[in-house]
Amino acid sequence: MGRMNRVVDAVFGRRPLPAVEPAPPVVEPAQAEVATTTTADFDRAVPRGLQVAASWAWRLIVVGALVYFLSRVAGYLSEVVIPVAIAILLTALLAPVARRLRRWGVPGGLATAITVLGGIAVIAGGLTLIVNSIVNQASELSTQVVAGFNSVVAYLERSPLGLSSDFFQYDQLVTRLQSFLSDSQGAIATYAAEIGAQVGHFLAGLAIALFSLIFFLHDGRGIWTFLLRFFPAQTRDRVDQASVRGWHALSHYVRATVIVALVDGIGILIGALALGLPVAPALAALVFLGAFIPIIGAFVSGFAAVAVALVAVGWVKALIMLGIIIAVMQVEGHILQPFILGRAVKLHPLAVVLAIAAGLVVAGIVGALLVVPMLAFVKTFVEYLNGTHEPQLARALRWPAGQRRG
Repeated sequence: MGRMNRVVDAVFGRRPLPAVEPAPPVVEPAQAEVATTTTADFDRAVPRGLQVAASWAWRLIVVGALVYFLSRVAGYLSEVVIPVAIAILLTALLAPVARRLRRWGVPGGLATAITVLGGIAVIAGGLTLIVNSIVNQASELSTQVVAGFNSVVAYLERSPLGLSSDFFQYDQLVTRLQSFLSDSQGAIATYAAEIGAQVGHFLAGLAIALFSLIFFLHDGRGIWTFLLRFFPAQTRDRVDQASVRGWHALSHYVRATVIVALVDGIGILIGALALGLPVAPALAALVFLGAFIPIIGAFVSGFAAVAVALVAVGWVKALIMLGIIIAVMQVEGHILQPFILGRAVKLHPLAVVLAIAAGLVVAGIVGALLVVPMLAFVKTFVEYLNGTHEPQLARALRWPAGQRRG
């Protein structure tokens, strides 16, 4: 009541209210300072070399894991991937023909059909020539092989090894062969079934390669435009230009390889005919196919000609054939490779050899055949993305469909 009276007296002017002292401020206890360490402090504590090495390491691990994953997927789908890859190489080879036909006013579909059928006719004609030469000279070759084998046996009997004729037991060869065939009927049937399955896979792959080739020649640009949609919009133009340059390098590589293979095959053919070797066209065709594996392919396949010469015409002509192969390889290595393949794609020989070895380990002969063209494309593609590219030429380059980019 006393407090209330004082308030009333103050309101009606009787006396003033006493001053109210402010409450003392609440003093909070001082917070202890916490020592913090930032990422920059850790970075300064780690040597610069170790930072760079760690940055490279995790990126290489990611890239290696991606490559391993893609290789496993490609291996699982090899019956599709390999035919499509071969179709891409054939497209790089035949695209100029289809493009020239379009320039002459031939409709696109008809130009594609003429190009594909013409390529099939050339391949079929070459195979027919090779098979006919082998069939026509089969009897002569068998006679020469038997004579060569007998001469080798005679040399071994006269050699310091002192092998007698009983060692070879000619009279028992036929008996042993018949016994082997009768005892291995189950294994032979299994192998026959496996060969039949492989033939079926080959025919399926051939069909896939043929259809892929047709569509690549007819609408290669449209297919690539569709694939570009999977890239971010801001990078599509740069990826497109890089892929144009990669395709340009791949096309030049394939055409240059065909020229080099033709020169190798013709050189071996001339040497085989001069020495009188049987089935000379077949040997030249084998060297031609082997030359598609750079540096080592033609040399390795050329040893088939040396073996035929050894058993058919004697060791002297076999040495001469070996010299011819070495001469052809020297021409390829010092003239054709630098001036033709070197202009198409500048790949160091060590990179080519290592790539071929890796291709052989991963996918055998097919891997050795495909790895160098793939390396040529990837090298040019990555160089452009990194900015180490040549002047702007993408607008002047052409795509498999025969249409200018843009």
